[in-house]
Amino acid sequence: MKGATFGEVFAVKEFRVLFGSFVLLVGGEAIKMLALSVLVYARTGSPGLSAAAYMAGWLPYIVGGLFLLSLADRMSPRALMAAGELVRAVTCALLAYAGLPVWAMLALVLATGLFSPVFLAARAAMLPEVLPGDAFVLGRSMLNMASAGAQIVGLAAGGAFLAFTGPSGALAATAGVSVVAAGVLRFGLPYRAARGAGGRGSAEQDSGEQGVGGQSGGQGAVRQTLRVNRRLLADRRVRGLLLAAWLPPMCLAGAEAMVVPYLGGQGEAGVVLAAAAGGMAVGQFAVGRFAAPRTRERLSLPLAVLLGVPWLVFAFTPGIVGASVLAAVGAAGLAYQLGLQRRFVDAVPEEALGQAFGLQSAGLMTGQAAGAALAGALGEVSAPGTAIALSGAAGVLVALALARVLRPGAPVEAAGNGETARPTGQAVS
Repeated sequence: MKGATFGEVFAVKEFRVLFGSFVLLVGGEAIKMLALSVLVYARTGSPGLSAAAYMAGWLPYIVGGLFLLSLADRMSPRALMAAGELVRAVTCALLAYAGLPVWAMLALVLATGLFSPVFLAARAAMLPEVLPGDAFVLGRSMLNMASAGAQIVGLAAGGAFLAFTGPSGALAATAGVSVVAAGVLRFGLPYRAARGAGGRGSAEQDSGEQGVGGQSGGQGAVRQTLRVNRRLLADRRVRGLLLAAWLPPMCLAGAEAMVVPYLGGQGEAGVVLAAAAGGMAVGQFAVGRFAAPRTRERLSLPLAVLLGVPWLVFAFTPGIVGASVLAAVGAAGLAYQLGLQRRFVDAVPEEALGQAFGLQSAGLMTGQAAGAALAGALGEVSAPGTAIALSGAAGVLVALALARVLRPGAPVEAAGNGETARPTGQAVS
């Protein structure tokens, strides 16, 4: 398979729209959660409630991922993505100016967050439609790099808004960003029919048998989501790739969650976490730009191991400079995911692609929250550096346990339905 270039990826107008709106989404979400956390702390003085507010955006993913993801394949992706931005805008406006009590603010974030996996799934599933072949992998790489940069810029902008306008002003700014993103999506993307209505972007209805993701007009979203999730997880190849996407980042999240207590709760933690975001961006760029498609797949296992190794050194209590370097090197290992992206698209039935990406994202977000919670519990009974080192050791062990999945191989027969998966590298358009 011929390798794509970043220039070829950016030449696609639909990708430019997806890229720009994604940057606005990630940056706006960073401002929103930071402002909400500060607002809750200002009202209650409770560190626990403030932390709960900051993580409130993650918690609904497990519920939305389990029960609502089929909507990503049953509705137009453009409409879903634009609706997601408008929901965020309304949520931020209410948080800023409605004078809600703290419990109501958290309930609002949790309730509207239930649909976040659906909105993100629609975006993720559209990417291989507009970027066939190896261009899809580079597109994912660029979105990952943009995510790291947008988080850093969003947190910096959020801090500036908080300093000059307070939490309400920061939330209002996020509402404005979301409205702009909705307009970019609505007027920048052409209409595409729902995949469940006729395949990947097609307006024609497939009259054959329903596969893993076949849509039944009479089925509710919850029932359909549960059914397709079961079928996806029963497929040995899909299940292995999902576990490979979920478990290593779960261990990384555990290590990063202990950086603040490791540095004594001081502001230096931001330097270390920013270094980790920068390392992730560099790793994504280097592997995406300079490694051939087959080489990326071969690098998945060593890069997944790299994700955990540097954190082992925290057992010896490095200072802030050493901690920053180690965090950057470890986070660069997240580029292992690039070698799995094409294989995942090829393994999933095309009519369930949106739900499959949503399940991947929901499991990833839930796993990161669980990893942070487990590391936090470990930090209660051990030194923070020890907890970080143990998280790194768990990451290495997980990567080695997933070696058979992380190594590229020939297509295998899907255990769930007896059908042979599409060959790795086949362009999907």
